[in-house]
Amino acid sequence: MKYNVTIGEKTYTVEIEDITQRPVIARVDGETVEVFIERRADAPVVRGADSAPATAKPVSVASLPLDKVEKAGNALLAPLPGTVVEVFVKPGEKVEAGQVALIIEAMKMKNSIRSVRSGVVKHVLVSTGQTVAHRQPLVEFES
Repeated sequence: MKYNVTIGEKTYTVEIEDITQRPVIARVDGETVEVFIERRADAPVVRGADSAPATAKPVSVASLPLDKVEKAGNALLAPLPGTVVEVFVKPGEKVEAGQVALIIEAMKMKNSIRSVRSGVVKHVLVSTGQTVAHRQPLVEFES
């Protein structure tokens, strides 16, 4: 679905494929970002036009936009701490933005970690069973 979001005086075109999937993959004026929605217990729930719950509080963007990935060393970073349950990519493999690269289990929930960019995998930096920290590099892409 496409939305027009106005912040201050500027309006952005935001396209979201699946609002129920976590993290939410959003394209903001052509720039792809992963969005992790946090709902505080004291935040009122507001219903949007699509009936998906939204909060009155701002959401946090936990990963970098595509044009900033090179500055992060071409790496896919862990958006949360946890244990790697499954790895779906391997060195030399071409991946697309939004493709599930691996699954991290945190607090007994499995989280699909999606590639924030298209490219060729240079190194897989983690393995199944490994514990990872928040913002730890998981996959490195070729330049």
